[in-house]
Amino acid sequence: MPYRRTERAEARAAATRRRIVAAARELIARGGYAEAQVASVAARAEVATGTVYRHFPSKADLFAEVFREASQREVDAVAAAAGAAGGPAPARIAAAVEAFARRALRGRRLAWALIAEPVDPAVEAERLVFRRAYRDVFAAVIAEGIESGELPAQDPELSAAALVGAIGEALVGPVSPTAAGDGAESVIASLRDFCIRSVTGKELASVEA
Repeated sequence: MPYRRTERAEARAAATRRRIVAAARELIARGGYAEAQVASVAARAEVATGTVYRHFPSKADLFAEVFREASQREVDAVAAAAGAAGGPAPARIAAAVEAFARRALRGRRLAWALIAEPVDPAVEAERLVFRRAYRDVFAAVIAEGIESGELPAQDPELSAAALVGAIGEALVGPVSPTAAGDGAESVIASLRDFCIRSVTGKELASVEA
């Protein structure tokens, strides 16, 4: 008869897995993927190295799980900002851009890991999934704005993809002004205004007037 773990054992295993993922995320946020060696993750999670491998067959599998969890949190925050803002489409886009930017600048090392740091193919595949998720958040708002007459005719998915690319490059790319230590508020305001001009052809203030 095959062995079946009790509910208590299942709960302990799930808690251990969550602790391992949390430890890896903390190390990645501090120093990128290179910081999150399996031995370091195990030590931070207070488990044996073999325990990490029982839950994750490889480091790539662990990183993919961390990426999914962290990226979903960021996508949810951007989507919530777009929905919570209410009102005209340009204001909702501005709120989503600002939420994206503030969170990225508050956790720059994690943002770099999620958006641009070279990674294993398994993590890169997850990155593509979440790039599309960001795109879909913006595309939905743009499509609604076109339908309501608040935005000019355009391809919502193309415009949204361009916004996501621009935001990522401006915040964590090699030519980002944040690398030179420019003020966060100035970067956020400039990026927000750029994105609004891109989809409306106007400044945010004139759109809201």
